[in-house]
Amino acid sequence: MTRFVLAVFAMLGLLLGPASLPAGAAADEPKSAESLPPIPLSLNEVLAWVDRSHPLLQGAGAEKIAARGKLMKALGAFEPTLVNDMELERFISSSNPQKGTQTVGFNDTFLDVRHPSGIRGSAGIRQSIGDATIPDLGFNNKQALIGGFIPLLRGFMVNPENAELQRSGLADPRADVEIAQTRQDLFLAAAAQYWEWVAAWKLADVQQRALKVAEDRFKQIEERAKKGLSAPLDAVEANQEVQRRREILIGATRIVEQEQYKLSLFLWENGVPMAPAGGRVPGFPKPAPLPTPEAVKADKLTARATRPEVLAVGIEAKVNNIDLELAKNNLLPSLDLEAAPARTPEKYVLGLGYRFGAELKMPFLQRKAKGEVLEAQGKADRLVLTQRFREQQVVVDVDNALSAVERAKQRIDAAQQSWQLAKTLEEGERFRFGLGATSVLFVNLRERNAVDSEIQYVRAVADYQRALAQYQWATGTWAKAPASVIPASYKPAGK
Repeated sequence: MTRFVLAVFAMLGLLLGPASLPAGAAADEPKSAESLPPIPLSLNEVLAWVDRSHPLLQGAGAEKIAARGKLMKALGAFEPTLVNDMELERFISSSNPQKGTQTVGFNDTFLDVRHPSGIRGSAGIRQSIGDATIPDLGFNNKQALIGGFIPLLRGFMVNPENAELQRSGLADPRADVEIAQTRQDLFLAAAAQYWEWVAAWKLADVQQRALKVAEDRFKQIEERAKKGLSAPLDAVEANQEVQRRREILIGATRIVEQEQYKLSLFLWENGVPMAPAGGRVPGFPKPAPLPTPEAVKADKLTARATRPEVLAVGIEAKVNNIDLELAKNNLLPSLDLEAAPARTPEKYVLGLGYRFGAELKMPFLQRKAKGEVLEAQGKADRLVLTQRFREQQVVVDVDNALSAVERAKQRIDAAQQSWQLAKTLEEGERFRFGLGATSVLFVNLRERNAVDSEIQYVRAVADYQRALAQYQWATGTWAKAPASVIPASYKPAGK
């Protein structure tokens, strides 16, 4: 039995002190930072660690790179293009067949430019080949090339390429929203797990102290039983209580290990999760005053303007508005003006240097365009309702978090008073036991009641801290700029 007691305390001692991975351990297993200084691990430090090195947050940051790539891809539709084109034609003139076979043509070098408004233009030089003559804008067998294309109705300022450019311009704000959402969720999960870890250590400490009291009493009763001053059954009952509390402590120790491993998934260093040592467990901070109604009202307004869920719907609405404008533009008839040099050699040889044209197209049924308008308009109506729902959801989240904070604070007061009363009863029962006016059974029951009361107090305080984290999440505090927290140095001086 003595060896078993020593083994339990040795296992708990390993948890309370800094731990490290044994030699040859796998690199992807969570490891305890052996060089961590014995200073309390604060929640701000955990959140700063998440900001600095969490893989999911870094992965969300890659969305910014993808957004820049999407913008560059859309801009590619409007890149200036340098064109060199040579055209030749062999023919026998029907009006002058004695000349025989002739080879004439041209070599064009020009720059083709396209604007997001839909207007296209080109400018360059044409060099004639053979006996071809240049009828327009010619000088020394060369010709100045100037051309243009203007859509007067459909496609002017609103066209598929320009719409894609506008959508790609929203890719960067959308990436910011996704990063903010990931940051919010990670911070909430990290805060909840942090307080679970702290509470697990506090509860294990309660069980360890209870076990120590039971072991000391068992030794006293055992000595008294050997001297004939106590009944042997009292020693058996005291020993049974020791074994019961030892079993509870072992279960609490397992919970500590579990919560420590879970917390390590938020503390990454060099691509490996780090498990903080038990020596860094902080105490619970004192409860803060509840926010005033004016502060809560301001927090709701801020949350409605900064929560990623609301911003995401706004960006989706902007994208849909682009699609709606494009669909409405497709309902217009097509009227295009074009002026450009002749591009076919046969026309050029005949002396047709430039061509001018106006083209009008007017579809009758417009089923495709009308269907696109109806689809975009329906989506716009749905997004309006979604926006309204998200805003109300944010308000409800704030109210719910505030209610959790208030009730948790009330639970702390009630649990603390219950704990104090239980300790008073425990001390009184021990005094009576010392006078021989009660039995070991009643002392054990009073101590169990005190332990249960302290456990309820610890859980109430942990729930209060988690409720505060929920309130910060609900108000969108963590969706803003990263907190200016300087992490503690995790390497002792001299290393």
